[in-house]
Amino acid sequence: MRWGMLGLCSGLLAACSATAPHSVPVQETFDSSSTFSRSFDSSPAQTCEAARRALLSQGYIANARTQELIEGRKSFQPSMETNLEINIRVVCVPQTTDGQVSIGFVTALQDRYALKKSASSASVGVGALGSLSLPFSSSSDSLVKVGSETIAKSAFYDSFFELVANYLTQDREAP
Repeated sequence: MRWGMLGLCSGLLAACSATAPHSVPVQETFDSSSTFSRSFDSSPAQTCEAARRALLSQGYIANARTQELIEGRKSFQPSMETNLEINIRVVCVPQTTDGQVSIGFVTALQDRYALKKSASSASVGVGALGSLSLPFSSSSDSLVKVGSETIAKSAFYDSFFELVANYLTQDREAP
């Protein structure tokens, strides 16, 4: 009986594990497009400083800053029930051994939040009167993250890189 039960359990486990896993289609192609990167005739520190100023000029809050990393965040409210937040990360690395040419890699992530109502209730027991319970209820609104995606529009990145290039040009022309 013991071996029969063990065989039955192992058979059930094998049947459960034999189901095909749910596959998610791969969306990455890793092609050589330049949507997320550009080369600049400047050092990584100069490129990241220009990227920081570009973000600040557009109303982004600069969160993290090193000579090779800039992060910026900006919030939008397109409607009363929806909020958007864009997080941009810029990484600047040298492209040449002398460090006078750099590559700026930029990724922008857009998070969507929706206003959700949540109800909560509680009851109070009064010991002196016995077990008297009175219901109290309330509702509160909170923002709940409903989606997140990497911005893939090349026009978005083109305009950012153009602004970075303008700041680099201003730095070169300044006395």
